Amino acid sequence: MATPSLFFLFSLLLFSATLVIANRIDSEDDLLIRQVVPDAEEHLLNAEHHFSAFKTKFGRTYATKEEHDYRFRIFKNNLLRAKSHQKLDPSAVHGVTKFSDLTPAEFSRQFLGLKPLRLPSDAQKAPILPTSDLPSDFDWRDHGAVTGVKNQGSCGSCWSFSAVGALEGAHFLSTGELVSLSEQQLVDCDHECDPEERGACDAGCGGGLMTNAFEYSLKAGGLMREKDYPYTGRDRGPCKFDKSSIAASVANFSVVSLDEEQIAANLVKNGPLAVGINAIFMQTYIGGVSCPYICGKHLDHGVLLVGYGAGAYAPIRFKEKPFWIIKNSWGESWGEKGYYKICRGHNVCGVDSMVSTVAAIHTSSH
Repeated sequence: MATPSLFFLFSLLLFSATLVIANRIDSEDDLLIRQVVPDAEEHLLNAEHHFSAFKTKFGRTYATKEEHDYRFRIFKNNLLRAKSHQKLDPSAVHGVTKFSDLTPAEFSRQFLGLKPLRLPSDAQKAPILPTSDLPSDFDWRDHGAVTGVKNQGSCGSCWSFSAVGALEGAHFLSTGELVSLSEQQLVDCDHECDPEERGACDAGCGGGLMTNAFEYSLKAGGLMREKDYPYTGRDRGPCKFDKSSIAASVANFSVVSLDEEQIAANLVKNGPLAVGINAIFMQTYIGGVSCPYICGKHLDHGVLLVGYGAGAYAPIRFKEKPFWIIKNSWGESWGEKGYYKICRGHNVCGVDSMVSTVAAIHTSSH
């Protein structure tokens, strides 16, 4: 008689736990879905439920049954990718995000956009800075130098958001005024080319490079306010730049050493930095500190480095726990309210490989 009673008790506990988990998922309206179940079979058995929750969460509708079924197959593959990413990156949380119905190629084409270029060999190098007195934690958001998280939409214009974010911070340091600047001006008007790569030019939604954007801004005289030249997420319109409405101007820009202490020193002294990164783990990222065991150094996404710190994650292979704080351009519904944390000290995902800093002219904006 004891065995059936134990079985009933176990079943009751399991059912109660399932309700708690379901209620927790339903109640986390401000977070992305966090359902990463233990094994692939359970993933696929519950895929229809997760897909239904995904469509509701992110307002997805599909024009035909064929498109719906196609996206469902991609979604199931991405459930397995999220599970794989969770194993490779245990200090972060991976799962269903707003990109879960996109193939990796679609995700790359629509939401990345950093041209795979080297920094020019003749680019100005940032001077070596002292590092002995660097604070253990630093975040430019706490000092008023970072605008709100923006959204590039389905346009490969990440490079423009990275460059604009750096200039917004530099302008704040120069003037004390935080101004949201126009990415659309770069998308429409910037066709600057890399001096060492023939045909490698900034191309709106087709990708670009942050140092090219700084060079354009220097030649054009500066950037307009976002409210005067608002973002559309399209690159087929005419250039509407009005030089009389310039809000911030570039004084100079330079590339920063691969040394992480120098990157930190430049961040603290010069403001947020434009950074390239490999975004392979970002499609499934929900939160935590991303520190994958394996990540390529091929840079395909432009982001903004705004700070660094240390957090409560402890992969056995690292005795220290430092991380970079990255502002992304996929809206606040992605990651940690639009931000990404990636471990610092090992050039993870190439985050130290393409770093540039910009200085602003001291002017008051219109």
